[in-house]
Amino acid sequence: MPIQISVYEDKLVLWNPGDLPEHWTLEKLLGKHPSQPFNPLIANAFFRAGYIESWGRGIEKINRECREHGIDPPTYDFGMAGLMLTFRANPAHLRASASGAVQDRLGEKLGETRTAIVQSMKDNPRVTVSELAKRLRMSTTAIEKNIHHLKMKGYVKRVGPAKGGHWEIVQ
Repeated sequence: MPIQISVYEDKLVLWNPGDLPEHWTLEKLLGKHPSQPFNPLIANAFFRAGYIESWGRGIEKINRECREHGIDPPTYDFGMAGLMLTFRANPAHLRASASGAVQDRLGEKLGETRTAIVQSMKDNPRVTVSELAKRLRMSTTAIEKNIHHLKMKGYVKRVGPAKGGHWEIVQ
């Protein structure tokens, strides 16, 4: 049965089928313990390929990485015929990413030039094509073509006339 990964806005949940080794408890797993890989051949292949440096340090490494990234260690659940780990996001990171989320999504879809145009329009809704061309070191024709694309895709719209109007970012 494959591993399942569920990604949410505020958490990451990993589920792996199977059981702990016989007579193991959560406390033993989370403490210092000898390695007992379920499939030593796969574990050895990962070791030789350089994906793991040693066996039996996975929980320790997970906890260290969580500390270094400012999040709590995952919660462990041995119900549902397997092991489920839930990593929760740092609330401060969620707030920071939410403020830049729209810009990030635009950047993924639009590319560097069009994202810069949208950001300039956001910073100054009354920015002109000439000002954009100067700021981005492009011709006015190139700016107009990019703005046309942004308007056609519904990212921006012009409100009012060319002189005296302003840009709105459609979110």
